[in-house]
Amino acid sequence: MRRFGQTLGLRPEEFARYRQHHAEIWPEIARAIEDAGIRNYSIFHRGGQLFAYYEYDGPEEEYETRMATLAAAPRMREWWDLMEPLQIPDDARPEGTWWSDMEEVFHQD
Repeated sequence: MRRFGQTLGLRPEEFARYRQHHAEIWPEIARAIEDAGIRNYSIFHRGGQLFAYYEYDGPEEEYETRMATLAAAPRMREWWDLMEPLQIPDDARPEGTWWSDMEEVFHQD
C-alpha cells in the first residue's frame, strides 16, 4: 500500500460550496475512486489550504493505469469542472498535475 499526501489552495470565499459538493459527492465519483484502489481518502481544510490523504491499495505496477482510468471515469471531468474554479493550484507543481504531492517523512501504524 502507498500513502499519499497532497496540498492545494482553496479560494476562501468558496469553502462553503466546496464543503457542500463533497457532502453530496456523486455516486459515480465515489465508485470510480474505490474502483481505482483508493482507500481511506480524506480532505482537510485550514486557512485556505486543502490537504488530501489517501492510500492506494492495488498493485504498484497498475497505479498509473488506474489513475488514468479514474481520470476518464464517467462524470469525472464534470466534477473537476465544478471543483477547479474553487481551487488555487501551486505555481511550482509539476507539469500535468493539479494537486501538489508531499513527501512522506514519517509513518507509524
